[in-house]
Amino acid sequence: MRHFLLSLLGGCGLLLTATFAFGELRIAPGDGPLQLHIDAAAPGSELILAEGLYSGSILIDKPLTLRGDSGAILDGEGSGDVIRVTSPDVRIEGLTLRNSGFNLTDMNAGIHAEREAHRIHVEDNVLENVAFGLWLWHLEAPSVIGNRIAGNTSVRSQDRGDAIRLYNISGGTIADNDVRDSRDAIYVDTSRDLTFRNNRLRDSRFGIHYMFTHGGKIVGNHTSGTRAGYALMMSRDLEVVNNRSERDMNYGILMNYVNYSTIAGNDIRGITAWHGPGGSEHGVTLGAEGKALFIYNSQHNEIRGNRLADSEMGIHLTAGSENNRLYANAFINNRQQVMYVATRHQEWSRDGRGNYWSDYLGWDLDGDGIGDTPYEPNDAVDRLLWRHPEARLLLHSPAVVALRWVQRQFPIFRAQGVQDSAPLMHAPDLGEAQS
Repeated sequence: MRHFLLSLLGGCGLLLTATFAFGELRIAPGDGPLQLHIDAAAPGSELILAEGLYSGSILIDKPLTLRGDSGAILDGEGSGDVIRVTSPDVRIEGLTLRNSGFNLTDMNAGIHAEREAHRIHVEDNVLENVAFGLWLWHLEAPSVIGNRIAGNTSVRSQDRGDAIRLYNISGGTIADNDVRDSRDAIYVDTSRDLTFRNNRLRDSRFGIHYMFTHGGKIVGNHTSGTRAGYALMMSRDLEVVNNRSERDMNYGILMNYVNYSTIAGNDIRGITAWHGPGGSEHGVTLGAEGKALFIYNSQHNEIRGNRLADSEMGIHLTAGSENNRLYANAFINNRQQVMYVATRHQEWSRDGRGNYWSDYLGWDLDGDGIGDTPYEPNDAVDRLLWRHPEARLLLHSPAVVALRWVQRQFPIFRAQGVQDSAPLMHAPDLGEAQS
């Protein structure tokens, strides 16, 4: 009888231990190396770290949740990744991750998620002094929500990693993150069907840098102090809607070989030229004019309901950027409203509704809200100045004024270019463009 009771109690103990292994495990800094607890946990466990300092460079190779109480810190001590994930269905929440290694070739990161780490969920973490913030590659459906990531300002910007870097990702949501002082705040390459929503991106090279990525949604983000707010390249079928670019340099939105996309309801203002070291990015020269919207070799896009304001240039189209539909936009107080480097006629109105131009000098005699004369932002003199910038010294000279007068009086000399046949007399609301 005694042996039976002991066996029964032993079995109950094993059952309780197994149940506990699958449940919640609380860990304190004095409970031994964190890696040992992770290795001993059963798949599906939840490990909760109490306030305090833990050694990083840990590996998570099974589905589990790693969550921190307020003040729980993982320190990578300057070597490798703070956390490396190789398993699907891992959640990392509420931690401060700091001091990764700084070998960009090895992709050192605060969180490095390798192939097959599908459905990784990273929420409400703080990442400090890490090379890359998050490096996610060859995986599906990640969620990166509400994290704060700050780069190391003592390192040159080109020697920092990107705050959130994604490569070959299918599906997923990147939302409500606050990023500053990184190389690129968000860099995404060779991916599909991602959503970037309500992220705050500051003081980096690019806010969102998009390469070879199709079917994505960029909605409600806010960039400032970057050298390009939204650098969208070699992509198609994008929805870029209701974003803000404020006091960025060179470009608010840059479109390089972007096709069949919607650019709508974006508020872009105060774009100025960056006068830092020269250079180029994917064939696009940096350090040029401050352009609210730059469209390079991009076609078949719907560009409507955007506000392009208080910048050195409202919009610049070049390199075959034709067959785009532009209407219901507001061009307000830009030093130059339009630069269109081509000779093919472009009509910028649709169904009797064009754009608002703060420098439009026409009238509206019938009171229908549409100007009675077309708006033509450029003429042959503008094209001459684009080809010979040194001639700008003569911009207000009697000779240039006379040339412009001749063009107005004798339309036969007028070159083909942009025309808005139905200019709006009042700037539309951003929300109005979404209907």
